[in-house]
Amino acid sequence: STNRRFFLTYDYSVVCPGPNLNMIVGANGTGKSSIVCAICLGLAGKTAILGRGDKVGLYVKRGFPKGSIEIELCKNGGKVVINREIHVENNQSLWMLNGRHCNQKAVEEEVKALHIQVSNLCQFLPQNVVKERANFLEKAKQRNERNKHDVNRYYEKKRHLDVIELLEKKKPWVEYETTRKELEGIKRERDEAKRQLAALKQAQAPMLRKIQEIDNQLKPTEAQIKAKTVAIREASNQCKQKQDQLDRKHKEIEDIKQTLKLKQMEEEDHQKRISNTRRTINDLKEELAKVGDQPDVTPQINAINVELRRNQEERAKIEGDKADLRRERDNLYAECRMLERRLSDMNNLLNAKEEKLRDRHRDTHAALQWLRQNKNQFTGNVHEPMMLVINVREHRFAKYVETHISFHDLRAFVFQKKDDMEKFMTEVRDKMNLKVNSISAPEESCSRRPPSRNIESMRRFGFFTYLREMFDAPDEVMSYLCHQYKVHDVPVGNDQTKAMIKTVIEEPYLKVLYTTEERYTVKRSFYSNKISTSNSAVQPSQYLTITVDAEEKQQLEQQLKTCELKLKDNDERLKALQSDAAALDRRDNELLAEKKHLSEVKGKKRQLEQKISTKQDSLRQMEQSVIDLKKIEEETKQKIASVNSQKVISHALILFLFFWRVHHIEGASELKTTDQRKVRLTEHCKGLLKKAKSICKMQYDESLPEDLRNAFNKLPDTLDEIDAMLNEERSRAECFTGLSESVVEEYNRREQEINNLEKELEEKSNALNTYRQNISEAKERWLNPLKQLVEQINGKFSDFFRSIQCAGEVDLHAENEEEYDKYGIRIRVKFHSSTQLHELTAYHQSGGERSVSTMLYLMALQELNRCPFRVVDEINQGMDPVNERRVFDIVVRTACKETTSQYFFITPKLLQNLQYAEEMTILCVHNGPQMLSPNQWNERTFIERCLQKNAQT
Repeated sequence: STNRRFFLTYDYSVVCPGPNLNMIVGANGTGKSSIVCAICLGLAGKTAILGRGDKVGLYVKRGFPKGSIEIELCKNGGKVVINREIHVENNQSLWMLNGRHCNQKAVEEEVKALHIQVSNLCQFLPQNVVKERANFLEKAKQRNERNKHDVNRYYEKKRHLDVIELLEKKKPWVEYETTRKELEGIKRERDEAKRQLAALKQAQAPMLRKIQEIDNQLKPTEAQIKAKTVAIREASNQCKQKQDQLDRKHKEIEDIKQTLKLKQMEEEDHQKRISNTRRTINDLKEELAKVGDQPDVTPQINAINVELRRNQEERAKIEGDKADLRRERDNLYAECRMLERRLSDMNNLLNAKEEKLRDRHRDTHAALQWLRQNKNQFTGNVHEPMMLVINVREHRFAKYVETHISFHDLRAFVFQKKDDMEKFMTEVRDKMNLKVNSISAPEESCSRRPPSRNIESMRRFGFFTYLREMFDAPDEVMSYLCHQYKVHDVPVGNDQTKAMIKTVIEEPYLKVLYTTEERYTVKRSFYSNKISTSNSAVQPSQYLTITVDAEEKQQLEQQLKTCELKLKDNDERLKALQSDAAALDRRDNELLAEKKHLSEVKGKKRQLEQKISTKQDSLRQMEQSVIDLKKIEEETKQKIASVNSQKVISHALILFLFFWRVHHIEGASELKTTDQRKVRLTEHCKGLLKKAKSICKMQYDESLPEDLRNAFNKLPDTLDEIDAMLNEERSRAECFTGLSESVVEEYNRREQEINNLEKELEEKSNALNTYRQNISEAKERWLNPLKQLVEQINGKFSDFFRSIQCAGEVDLHAENEEEYDKYGIRIRVKFHSSTQLHELTAYHQSGGERSVSTMLYLMALQELNRCPFRVVDEINQGMDPVNERRVFDIVVRTACKETTSQYFFITPKLLQNLQYAEEMTILCVHNGPQMLSPNQWNERTFIERCLQKNAQT
């Protein structure tokens, strides 16, 4: 039961419905829907469901500070009594549950526990509610691919520089090794001289002992010495003179012999060197013959060098041009990005509008795409849906404009000419089967129609502008809005207007007005001239807060197009330069390969020829300086014979001693010279070793590292070959110009970024696949039972339609199975045998047909979707009598079953001779100035009077 006090049209009323079908009948305005409102608000429903006003205080009878609702719900094991007291002043409510004070949440939970859903339109249908790194990844890969050529050239140059560095490191080691080998030879010569000296001493040792013995025998006695002192002294002097002469002669003979010996040794060595030189010359000539009779390649090498220098100059010019183009490209790119960002911001705003349109009405969005591709088919102006072409002048104005214009018209296309509109509707509605709305603008423009009152005269009420002045729109759109919605004559006020609202609504010329947060509609009775007003909250704007300057957008698009053309031209010129540079690189590589080959040929032939020439010069000199040994030997014999004839045989021993002494001195002198050479070479070797280790950045006591030793093994081993290779590598390295290490660093950094991005993408892809798998499993658990339920509803719905000689079906519909929030129930019906099944919309069926379909759908839910009760308000309005009777019979037959829910069917009228059931409860609602109060009403007396009146008639 429902008990109301000071609620809407009632001072006090009690409604006691039956457990099954309740027919609430009464004329329009008597308060039938007040019962619906009481049920909704008493069960903690939202005011938005009812569509009468957003503030709960608006449901208290006018002139009273508060009102109340009491609802008694029956359930197994007892009953639930809910009380709600509504206060107008603060729009607050006091709640009681079973006689105890509580909050609204406790009531909501109790209602939920009883499976009551007043927000579910399948239970409660009131009268007024009928698309990330990758680009980066791809862009990063493209940038690295462009720099890869420069990086490869950089590394190739670095390889040449590394070889040069190794050659410069090895060169002092080769110099050191050459000197060290020379020192080893000196050491061997010194050791041989020492060995010969030792052997000579050993051979002369017996003779020295014999001389000593003879010396001892010849010693005179002391007396003899004293006696013969004078004689001995004189003899000694003479002997000394003779000895000196003998020594001189002996030395002369030895000198002659030594000279001969040296000449013999010299000639022997001379002949050996001649033989070796001849053999070397023959070997070199054989090797030169193998090389072949090659022409002189020097002119070819010179020509290659000239071309390489010319290419280098050309490359430098190309690099300069490329740098200029890159700077220009960077500037153009930055300009394009700036323009794109600005256009993107604008397009995002437009896309947001279009996305909202698509979400709200997909058919209109599809028709919009067709229009944009076929605008040339129309002769007059055609405007896209109003919500896309209306631009409010300030964001705060959007809510008023959007509240005033219905969404039905906000999504409408506006045509200047009716013929264009008919052509458009033929294409999109008839051929494409799209449900769209179109409007033909008034033939005479109303866009500049003046308001009925000057706004200045209304400022005393707080009005500051008319609705038309809050937005801009194309002329045809504005003309229609002025004609249809009177936007030129709807004033907008502020809080002052709200405070003076009782005075404001008395102004006779005001029909619709706005305050800061509310819309007021003022009506005057045609009979009594009494004023009735309704107000509703101005809801926040959903579509029109987004504004875009179309002229600025067009200018930006033109600037972007120009910038992109310049960027494209820049790219083409840069590609041409890169192609030229690549061609130069290829030509340089060809030239360097050819130069290397020619240099090898020329170098080998030149080296062989130079060696042969040098050896031949040496051979000629050696052959010209041959010694005549026979002549020298003969002269030596004559000299010795001449000297020997002058010597005294008795002095042979002295001569021998002299000879021995001479040879002894000569061996020691040679050994000393060898030692001096050894010392000099040793110091030189130390210096070269120190220099080599310094270049290799080694400590003095550190041995050559293994990596350097391995690297040195791959390089030439002679100074000539090292110098030749150094010159070649330096020439190659000089060919690589305009390269920077920063390019390589940027390339490597971006390579790392690419690797990280690829790894991240792989991880996200794996996570996405797992997520999709989980979604698929959840989808199966949810979708299959839902499909089964819809099939059951479809069976009931089809049966009901067959019973009224029509056809209907229900299915689960989704344009994309993955967009779960877009799933919906699609109802398709056919009321005429000559037509096909069409989706239930506001365009294909009449209002009565929609009402029949809605009612039968609710009946199909009756036995499948269990809920305590259902409320349907004036669903039979617009039905033709045949369908109304059929639907009524189905409702009675279905709602009066014992297993069904309680049902409230509210209607202002019923057909005559309908079939009723005993389980039905009829609630008649009367209202008017002569009505009795509820406590004076007696149903039996009323029926008796009616019977008497009928009898008299």
